[in-house]
Amino acid sequence: MDSEQDISAEEPQDEAYAGVGVRLRTAREAEQLELSHIAAETRIPMRHLEAIEAGAFSTLPSRTYAIGFSRTYARAVGLDETAIADEVRLELADGGMQRLAAGSVMEPGDPAKLPSAPLAWFGAFAALVLAVGLIAFFSSRFGAGTGPAPLVAPLQDAAPLVVSARPEAATLAPATGGEVVFTALDDEVWVRIYEEGGERLLEKRMARDERYVLPADATDPRINTGRPDALAITVDGKSVAPLSDMPVMVSRVSVSAAALLARTAPTAVTVPTPAFTTPASTASASVRAPAPAVRSSPSPAVTAARAPAPAAQQDAAPPAARPAPLQTIAEPVPAPASTTVPVTVPGAIPTSASETSVADSGEDNSAG
Repeated sequence: MDSEQDISAEEPQDEAYAGVGVRLRTAREAEQLELSHIAAETRIPMRHLEAIEAGAFSTLPSRTYAIGFSRTYARAVGLDETAIADEVRLELADGGMQRLAAGSVMEPGDPAKLPSAPLAWFGAFAALVLAVGLIAFFSSRFGAGTGPAPLVAPLQDAAPLVVSARPEAATLAPATGGEVVFTALDDEVWVRIYEEGGERLLEKRMARDERYVLPADATDPRINTGRPDALAITVDGKSVAPLSDMPVMVSRVSVSAAALLARTAPTAVTVPTPAFTTPASTASASVRAPAPAVRSSPSPAVTAARAPAPAAQQDAAPPAARPAPLQTIAEPVPAPASTTVPVTVPGAIPTSASETSVADSGEDNSAG
């Protein structure tokens, strides 16, 4: 009896030492299953199953595959997969596998759970269709295109940029002229502001202190009013000259910022012109002022020059008195040439007449 028990105890031990592959093959044969059936069920290649049954774990890709495939095989034939995995680790620890990568502890998933090739292709196709559908949805909703569409969109956006540059330049022109503001200084100030050949901007009777701002984009604005003196005009907050200082009718007067500034500029320039001409007239008067003083200083020359004047008065005088003046004239003969230089004798005639009368009286006294 003891010998039989020893034999029965040794049989499982010998069978266990036969290896994991032998146990798996024995269990498969007990289930009357072909190896191809196990391969189809577990999706493990036939060559790997044959290597496992032969105990040739060295032909498997790695330690991880050896343990994982053995576990799946054990599950397929009804063995304890955990015990089979532990036995495989023991065999690998004994050096039965030389090509295993050192330090690899990751075990592959169950090949039975891996998707088949058709299923994988179907999943990829479904993902592609979903991606295309999402792109089309967002493209139709937000206007975003795919492929070359973004390249066309920037080109279309660039065109308005070039076109919008012109309006900006056009709007800058009035901006440089400034903001024109009209303020009524009195009640019932009738004004009509309009564009030349265009629309009417304003026509009303403005109340006192009422303001009107000229549109910056107005083209050649003009004004008609009967009270230009009651309108205060500013350009960028600076006062400009009024259209008129009197209540007169003005029409078609340009009131653009440039025109108003141009009207103001000449008045500022012409202000000093009278101041410049006034000193000139004063200077000319001052230059001419000393002329009579120069003429009045040479009294002998004047008497000598006027000596011929009594000749007409002495026609009635006695002949004996006529030579006396001639003797006085003969001596200062050069004097008339010097006195004729300032030809202002008509201005001094009254003085000379008095002097002549004095000279005549002197001559009469001498003659007497």
